[in-house]
Amino acid sequence: MAGNLSTPGASVASRVFALLGAFDAEHRTLSLTALAERAGLPLATAHRLAGELVGLGGLERRGDRYVVGRRVWDLGLLAPVQAELRQVAAPFLHDLYAATHATVHLAERAGTEVLYLDRLSGRATVPVVSRVGGRLPLHTTGVGKVLLAFAPDDVQRSVLAELARVTPYTITQPGRLREQLRRVHREGFAQTVEEMSPGACSVAVPVRRGPDGEVVAALGLVVPDLRRGRARLVAALQVAAAGIGRSLPLSESPG
Repeated sequence: MAGNLSTPGASVASRVFALLGAFDAEHRTLSLTALAERAGLPLATAHRLAGELVGLGGLERRGDRYVVGRRVWDLGLLAPVQAELRQVAAPFLHDLYAATHATVHLAERAGTEVLYLDRLSGRATVPVVSRVGGRLPLHTTGVGKVLLAFAPDDVQRSVLAELARVTPYTITQPGRLREQLRRVHREGFAQTVEEMSPGACSVAVPVRRGPDGEVVAALGLVVPDLRRGRARLVAALQVAAAGIGRSLPLSESPG
């Protein structure tokens, strides 16, 4: 959500991005009043800019509410993270699904959150709250723990300073989470047990690129139970992640 952009010095571009940034995975449709409040804009300014964005395809009107327009989606597909990483990873994600029949996630870190780049829904009835383009806390998910383990120190400190409890099983003790992050480095994978959703467990591995093994993403699976078959799932993830890493271009980061 944007700050207050009603000051005279705020540029048109910053106000437009504030309007678009008012939308997220939990706020996919907004009334004009909610749009203005979340963007930190006067109602009249929000109404004028929203009307212009509707005309340009940046927003769409559905009754008395607004949604993100197809034009923004089309532009988003041109971003390197979409055009390169998702394209390269797609066949490996499908192979992984075929081998496990579990929900498959491809994700990267966005600040102190997990950004889900792609998802294939598994056959088992497991509560999965992730959405493509959605974000979740790093400490509550398998892919998030992998990405947190390889994040810069300042990001780790920020996350560890505020570990929100999502379920009764969410890890909220900094010392315990630090030990789990060290295990990711030692063992090469992370796991969760009902830490984001009751009845859902996850396991994930890093996606590395180049001779230095730079971690550019995480690949994960969501299943009902990890007590049996974890080693098989980790092995399948590692094969897929290695294939993605080998296929990524070395010239520039996908993120």
